Amino acid sequence: MNKTKLSPIVAGVMNWGIWDKNLNTKEMENMINVCLENKITTFDHADIYGDYTTEADFGKAFTASKIAREKMQLISKCGIQMVTENRNNTIKHYEYSKEYIIWSVENSLKNLQTDYLDVLLLHRPSPLMQADEIAEAVLKLKSDGKINDFGLSNFTSSQTELIRQKTEVLYNQVQFSATSFEPMVDGSFDYMQTNKIRPMSWNPLGSVFREDIPQTRRLKKLLATLVSKYHLGSDSILLSWILKHPAQVIPIAGTVNVARIQSLMKAVELELDNEDWFAIWTASMGDDVA
Repeated sequence: MNKTKLSPIVAGVMNWGIWDKNLNTKEMENMINVCLENKITTFDHADIYGDYTTEADFGKAFTASKIAREKMQLISKCGIQMVTENRNNTIKHYEYSKEYIIWSVENSLKNLQTDYLDVLLLHRPSPLMQADEIAEAVLKLKSDGKINDFGLSNFTSSQTELIRQKTEVLYNQVQFSATSFEPMVDGSFDYMQTNKIRPMSWNPLGSVFREDIPQTRRLKKLLATLVSKYHLGSDSILLSWILKHPAQVIPIAGTVNVARIQSLMKAVELELDNEDWFAIWTASMGDDVA
């Protein structure tokens, strides 16, 4: 049972720090406020973002903002061990011992300058993960009030079931968009709906605006028509396509463009016609449905 109600669209902060936009404390504080003003109240973190620096940068901005903690929800992920000057690793790997998960969450809490995470996700599956040990860590963190809910990220259905046999799994963050629709057709979303697991979608706009290939050309041509029909931007239409799926997918939007943030929630209000939804899928596939 979810303790936490997330916003229908989540702000992804991966690019807020040194990995991309390099926002300073004031700029980050402003971005938090812009999101909240536009009813995007959930922020998606991972310990590794910015080579383990973005959580702390966000924490400074959050504290400076003086925003009440209960007005937002914080997601973070752990488990990836990167090779960086901020960690003593010789090779990129995964770590899911009970001690490490607990330490990592406590470190994220310190960096984010908060007492609890609304949602903790394991970032990527490891062949060496032991479900019992993960469950013990989750139980300890919940009983100590350091996390409210628990989920996974980039886990297959069978990997999810392995963990779910030992502890409640409420989310799985996967790649899903009009150009990467595999979870919709490989059984992943069916499994999640059966087991009351909410999918989150990273990179929800896919490669539509990043690649010039036959697939994206077809989609852009169709989107030009739909923009005229619905009087909304292409990104809102693509998010609406995701939101229409009955698995109740939560898109994670990584933009720091204020105008785009202001328009994101319009996707929640838009009800795409069934034929337009299938037109987008068809344009992506390059073929009609069977």
